[in-house]
Amino acid sequence: MPRVLVIDDQSYVRHTISLMLKTKGFEVDEADRAAAGLKKLEESEFDLVMVDIYMPGMDGVKFIKLMRDRAPDLPVIAMSGVMLNSSERTALDYFSMVPELSNVLCLKKPFRPNQLAEAIHKVMGVAA
Repeated sequence: MPRVLVIDDQSYVRHTISLMLKTKGFEVDEADRAAAGLKKLEESEFDLVMVDIYMPGMDGVKFIKLMRDRAPDLPVIAMSGVMLNSSERTALDYFSMVPELSNVLCLKKPFRPNQLAEAIHKVMGVAA
């Protein structure tokens, strides 16, 4: 059973994603901060990490860069719903321009279960 680490500072978002994943047969662990997520990565193995970009303390971008030092091939789905400057863009729209982030799959919040399933299939090659 694939193991997923979900990192988001909003508990209702974490729990909703976890519930969606658990109903599809994934084993899920949660962290409410990037630092807690890094600690969980040190303590356990995961097949996928889902991380919010905007969180207090360490943001998701810094988390991904630190995580890549430890687990360069671990699939990552970055999530954000924060719009930039009253536009329709989020920070996720710029990931492809940053070499260290170009292989991160981006998912805009809010997303539906079928969008999450498609993202997981793309990044892991596993049906969700």
